[in-house]
Amino acid sequence: MTPSEIDKLIEKAELLRQKSQYAQALLSYTLALKKSIKEKNQSSAIACLLSIGDVNRMIGDFEQSEKAYARAVIEAKKIKDDEAVADASAGIGLSRRGRGDWKYALTMLNKALAFYRKKRDREGIAFTLWSLAGSLRIKGDVPGALKTYKEAFKAFQSLRSHSGIGYCLCGLGGSSRIAGMFKESLAYYLAANELFRELCDTFGTAYSHCGIGNAHRMTGNYRKALASFAKASALYKKIGDRVSYSYTLWSMGTTHKMLHDHASAEELFKEAQGLFKKTKDPRGLIYCQLGFGEIALLRGKTASALRHFKTSLSQAKKYGFKVESCHAAMLLSYAYGKKNMVCYNSLGIKMDFNEAPFNIP
Repeated sequence: MTPSEIDKLIEKAELLRQKSQYAQALLSYTLALKKSIKEKNQSSAIACLLSIGDVNRMIGDFEQSEKAYARAVIEAKKIKDDEAVADASAGIGLSRRGRGDWKYALTMLNKALAFYRKKRDREGIAFTLWSLAGSLRIKGDVPGALKTYKEAFKAFQSLRSHSGIGYCLCGLGGSSRIAGMFKESLAYYLAANELFRELCDTFGTAYSHCGIGNAHRMTGNYRKALASFAKASALYKKIGDRVSYSYTLWSMGTTHKMLHDHASAEELFKEAQGLFKKTKDPRGLIYCQLGFGEIALLRGKTASALRHFKTSLSQAKKYGFKVESCHAAMLLSYAYGKKNMVCYNSLGIKMDFNEAPFNIP
């Protein structure tokens, strides 16, 4: 096996990855990695490990992605490849973020950003800003996330990276929704969807369909929301993305909850919960607990609802998820008979909740 054959395997894997055929891409990267190790081609081996980390992260296998990135760090240090170390550090941060550890994610991503700024690596800076923005959103620093997504958007614009611009638009759409700016959220997601369809980016198209669905949901257009979620879920299933599909299921469940179809909502929350357990996503599990609690409350089972809300609040505080803590605290106060919305004000986000069912963004 010659290096050129390794390059062909990597090239094939990249093509499959671009087509969102992640399982097949992983097989090609893994084969290329084995050949690279056999050939003692360290640079190729590191490139394969980084890509294996990326693809595993995209399909929600965060443990495997972190293992691949950690191996990449070890191999990169052997040949003093500082750029690869920074790339792997950013990947480790994103993998931890997927499991709720946003604090460690911010540490690793800021470390990578400092390196890229020092090297004036514009692509690295743009990607890391986008990654940081997502981590800030999970932390609950929504104004900070919006500001950082806008910085990343400008950085990708200067690079003329249409894909990067699209993912920033999705990030802005999601953060705008959490901030209570639903019209802006819809506009961002619609722009992203148009871009991704032009690029034939299946993952991005699915991501934006889900965002469009959530924006419709937040403005009470539930039928339009379900139609968009159906498009997103079909694409996510096709590419095998468990992470995003799980959140789409939760969004569908919440839409059914708003339509007072409690049985369908509960079924979808259970399906989402099963996937969140597999991906070890504590934030997703909290959202499911909130959904179960609210359905219990709507069915008049207050004791069960209180258990779910208390568990959600405890978990949200444990992981430092500020927005989810506010949702749990608000629902708990509502269940006790006196709704308290103060928590949201402290985060600088606008919520206009009246009574159950609550349209959690």
